[in-house]
Amino acid sequence: MASPIIDFMLSRASAPIDQLKGPGPGDAEIATMLTIASRVPDHGRMEPWRFILYRGKARQEIGEALVALMEAEEGPQPDGRKDKERTRFSRAPLVIGVVSSPKENLKIPQWEMFLSGGAAAMNLLIAANGLGYGANWVTNWYSESAEGRRLLGLAPQERVIGFVHIGNFDGEIWTRPRPDVSKLYADYTGPWSPPA
Repeated sequence: MASPIIDFMLSRASAPIDQLKGPGPGDAEIATMLTIASRVPDHGRMEPWRFILYRGKARQEIGEALVALMEAEEGPQPDGRKDKERTRFSRAPLVIGVVSSPKENLKIPQWEMFLSGGAAAMNLLIAANGLGYGANWVTNWYSESAEGRRLLGLAPQERVIGFVHIGNFDGEIWTRPRPDVSKLYADYTGPWSPPA
């Protein structure tokens, strides 16, 4: 039986960030997207993730802060590189940071909490597409920088899962070659052992 959900999932692809335009989602649509993003497996109901909205003039302020951080870490940079960093968060009308915010728990491992956050980021991407927006999930160099994370609003123990850029998109999405799924699974044949 045909399913519009299956058809949508089989055709889902990310839009180029530099082609995402305004207007972006309004508050009600953002609330819907975040509600969907939160409907993920979450062992122990820990909610080990949170979201940060980057919109309006905050996007330009972050761009200037990233330029300053880049030059503090790497020295003076050419104008082209500075412009690239300056516009990291202002290319799309809305960027939603998905943040791993793990909790202490003796039974639930940290990696499981991080995977829950990854599922939240994927649900967010799908929700944005489902509402008719283009979206793209990236991380970038500042995600690995302690000072970069601080500038973006993360606490020291938190890590970036991704930044989901969202906006209107009316172009054609280039679809990259997808994996041959038949090579990615096999029936279980017993415990793993090294080749002879």
